Amino acid sequence: MSFFTKFFDHAIGKKDPKDDSTILPVVKTKPPYYGTVTPYQNFNATNDTAVLKSAIESKGVDEDVITAILVKRSNEQRQKIKAVFESTTGKTLEAALKKALKGDYEDICLGLLMTPAQFDAHQFRKATHGLGTNEDVLVEILATRSNKEILEIKSVFKAEYKKDLEDVIKSETSGDFTKALLAMLKANRDESTVVDVALAQKDAETLFEAGEHRKGTDVNAFIDILTSRSGPQLSKTFQQYATVSKNKLPKALQMELKGDIEKCLIDIVKSAYNTPAFFAERLHLAFKGLGTKEAAVTRVLVSRSEVDLKRIMEEYKAMYSISLHDHIVKETSGHYQKILVGLLGTN
Repeated sequence: MSFFTKFFDHAIGKKDPKDDSTILPVVKTKPPYYGTVTPYQNFNATNDTAVLKSAIESKGVDEDVITAILVKRSNEQRQKIKAVFESTTGKTLEAALKKALKGDYEDICLGLLMTPAQFDAHQFRKATHGLGTNEDVLVEILATRSNKEILEIKSVFKAEYKKDLEDVIKSETSGDFTKALLAMLKANRDESTVVDVALAQKDAETLFEAGEHRKGTDVNAFIDILTSRSGPQLSKTFQQYATVSKNKLPKALQMELKGDIEKCLIDIVKSAYNTPAFFAERLHLAFKGLGTKEAAVTRVLVSRSEVDLKRIMEEYKAMYSISLHDHIVKETSGHYQKILVGLLGTN
C-alpha cells in the first residue's frame, strides 16, 4: 500500500460528508497538553549550568548528563540555562557544545537550545542555503505553524540572516509553488474552530470546477482555499468534496497537478486532516529505505516535543504497527538514539 493511500485511509476513515459533527463550538477551556517534554519542577538554572559545565569539561565529555538535562527541561527553562551559562562562564552554551560534541548528537542538542522560532528559522536557512532547496521542509513548517508562529519565524529570520524570508522563497522556488508558499507566509489563515458547512460545500464545488470539471487546472483557486481556511473548515470541505466528485480531493490533486505544487497542496490537505498523522508519516519516510534521514527525525522531535509528540507516537503505532520508540531504537544508535528516546519520554 502506498504512503498516500495508507495515510488517508487512516486519517480520514469513513466519514459521512453529510455528518455535521465536525462543527465545533468556541470553547475557552485550556486545551489538553500532548507534548512529551514538561517543565522540570525542581528547576534551578544555576545548578543545571554547573552540572552542564562539568559534563562538557570532563574527560571524554559526559553526554549522558547533557542528555538528561536537555530532555527534562522545557524550552523556556533551557533559555534560562543558556543565559546563566553565558553570564557565569563568559561564553555561550552553544559554543561550548559545538566544541565538545559532533555529528547528529551535536545537531539535536543545539536544536534543543534554540527557541521554537529560532529553530524553524534555522530550518528554513538550511533548506534554502547552498546547493538545492529542500521543498519538503518549507511546506512542513508553513503548513503546520500558527499565524503567530509564522510571523515570529519571519522576524527571527530577518534578524538572524539579514534577509526577508519572502525574498528568499522567491529566489529559491518558482511558479505555482512559490505562490503557495508566499500565501502561507502571509500568516492570515483563518484559525477559528467554528465550521461553516455552507462555505465548505461552496469551496468543494469551487475546487471541483477548478480541477476535475474543466480542461486544465485553475491552480490559484486551490491555493486560495487551501492556504486560507482553518484546519476544521478544510476537513469539512474535503468531506463535502465527496458529494460533487467520485474522487476524494487528495486523489483529484494527484490527477490534476504535478511536481512541487502537487506535493505542497497534498501536504496541506494531510496536515489539515490530521497533523499528528502527517508528522508520523514524515518520520516513517525518514526511516524508510537505505539509511536514516536523521535531519528529518531531529526536526520533527525537536519541534513537536512540546506540542503534540504524544499524539504523533499514537498515530505512528496505529499507522505502521510498530511504536516510534522501537523504530528509533532499530534505526539509530549511540547518544543520538538516547536523546531521541529521552524526548519521547519512554526511557
